[in-house]
Amino acid sequence: MDGENPRVRKDLDFFPAQTADRTLIMIKDRLGLVEEGGAIGPEFYKVIALLDGKHSLRDIQIELMRHRGGQLVSMEELETLLNQLDASYLLDSPRYREAKREIVSRFTAQQVRYCSHAGLSYPEREDELGRRLESILTIEDAPELPGGKTIGLVAPHIDLEAGKRVYSIAYQAMRGVRAERVILLGVGHSMTDTMFSLTAKTFETPLGRVEADQKSVKELMKAGDDILSLDDFAHRDEHSIEFQLIFLQQILKGTAFTIVPVLCGSLMGSLPAYKRKTYQSKAGDFLGILAEAAKDESTILVAGVDFSHIGPKFGHDLPASHMIGESEKHDRQLLDFLCTGNADGFWEESERLQDRYNVCGFSALACLLETIPPGQGTLLAYETYREEPTKSAVSFAAAIFTSSIP
Repeated sequence: MDGENPRVRKDLDFFPAQTADRTLIMIKDRLGLVEEGGAIGPEFYKVIALLDGKHSLRDIQIELMRHRGGQLVSMEELETLLNQLDASYLLDSPRYREAKREIVSRFTAQQVRYCSHAGLSYPEREDELGRRLESILTIEDAPELPGGKTIGLVAPHIDLEAGKRVYSIAYQAMRGVRAERVILLGVGHSMTDTMFSLTAKTFETPLGRVEADQKSVKELMKAGDDILSLDDFAHRDEHSIEFQLIFLQQILKGTAFTIVPVLCGSLMGSLPAYKRKTYQSKAGDFLGILAEAAKDESTILVAGVDFSHIGPKFGHDLPASHMIGESEKHDRQLLDFLCTGNADGFWEESERLQDRYNVCGFSALACLLETIPPGQGTLLAYETYREEPTKSAVSFAAAIFTSSIP
C-alpha cells in the first residue's frame, strides 16, 4: 500500500442483502478482481466507509477501538487488516492499479466487443436467444402508435425478466422500422467523472456481429476531445447498450445496420455546474455532430435507460415503499418534459431534487433531447420493479418519438 490515508476503491458497489439470520453487505466489482459473491458484515462496512483517503491510520485506529467498546487495537493489527483488504483488491493501491491497467490494456487492444451478459442475463446460443426474445416480444399486444416517421425510442436496460413487459411494448413499436444506422445511447454505470465514452469496436452477440459506424465514431472522437474517456473500457461489461442491441438484431433481422455506441456518464460528477447551459457549453461540438447524424433519414436514436433507483440498495435510509409515490411523480414529470421536448424543464426538474432518486438514465436522455430531430414523444409504458430482499425498487419506461414527416 502507499500513503498514510488508505482509500477504498471508488469503482466498487456495496449493497445490503438479507440472509436467513443476518444482513450482509455484498460487493460488486465490475473488474472482477474481488471474488464473486464477496460480502462483509455491516460493522466492518462502517470501518471501510472510513477509508476515504481523508482519515489517517490513527483516525481509523481510534474508530476501531470505539467500535470495540474501547478495546485496544494495535497499529500492527490495523496494518494486517489493511493488508488483507489490499490482498482482496478492495483498496485503491499500487497492486490494484497495476491489475486494472492490465485488464484495461487487454480490452482496448481487442477489435471486437464480445457480449458480457450472454449466459447470465440471456441465453448464449443463437436459437435459444431468438426464442427468448420472441417470447418477450409476444407478451403484450403491439401498442397503438402515433402517426409519422419513427425517429427515436426509449427502452429499459433493467434485467430482461424484470422488465419484459416494457421491453415487449418498446420493441414491438419498432416492428416495421427500417434503419441503416442506430445511434445507441447507453448509461455508463462505471463513469462517475467522464461525460461520454465511445468505441469503434465491432459488437458481437449470439445473434451475430454489428459493426460500428467508423466515420461517425471518428468524427465524434475528434469533437469530444476533453469530454471523452481516455479509453473505451467502460463498454466492456456495460449492459445498457448490449440489451438494446440484441432486441434490435431480432427486430431488424435481415437488415444490415451499423451502430454509433455512446455511453453517457454521470453529469453531476462531470460538470462543474449541474445545469443545461453548462452541459451545452462543454459538450456542444460533440452534441452537434450527433444531432447532424440523427437528421439522416436512415438513422434512428435508441436510448437504453432506467429511471428512479430507490431504497437501501441505492443509498437511501428509507425502504422504497416509503419513497415510491414521490419518485414516480418525479419520473413522470421527467417523462412529460422528455416527450414534449422541453429540455429546460427536464434539467430543472432533476436540478430541483439534485437527483435524489438516482435517475440513472438522466445523462443519456439529456443527450437524446439535444440531438433528436424535431418531433413528438409518446409514453408507451411505465413500470416499477420491487426487489423485496433489499427493500429497493427501480422504475423504467418505454417511449417512442416520431416526426411529422411520413
